[in-house]
Amino acid sequence: MARTVAAVFDDSQQAENAAEVIREKGLRSDDISIVSKHSDESDGEEDRKDDISGGVVTGGIIGGLGGLALGMGSLVIPGLGIIAAAGPIAGILGGAVTGGIVGGLIDLGIPEDESRRYESHVKQGKVLFSMKCEAGTEDEIVKTLRECRAGEVKVH
Repeated sequence: MARTVAAVFDDSQQAENAAEVIREKGLRSDDISIVSKHSDESDGEEDRKDDISGGVVTGGIIGGLGGLALGMGSLVIPGLGIIAAAGPIAGILGGAVTGGIVGGLIDLGIPEDESRRYESHVKQGKVLFSMKCEAGTEDEIVKTLRECRAGEVKVH
């Protein structure tokens, strides 16, 4: 049975690094989704560092993660503004008329109350990382995410 592991990072570079470490460990990385709020102010280098779409273009880390780069894009979510999303969640959010991040996370198997909490983290400028995984691999993924400085990690 597939499970979803979710983690919250302080910035997109940490989330991208975690995705790269997972890929290097040979864990299935094509089901990784990353969501971050696009900065409203554009003061140069600092914003690009925290903007996942900028990190993907300049760093190329996520480009090596198979399907993750194919689903990358910026979306406008009512009540949240512009977000950058990569991976399966980008397609889910892009096709959603209502529900925003919460609806997308529910589609990924995360309960509604947890999805609302994760959306709140994104609103606050944090970066959400989620990954579908097979039962039996979640402990290794959780350990890896914690080693990569995830603020919180939970298996759903």
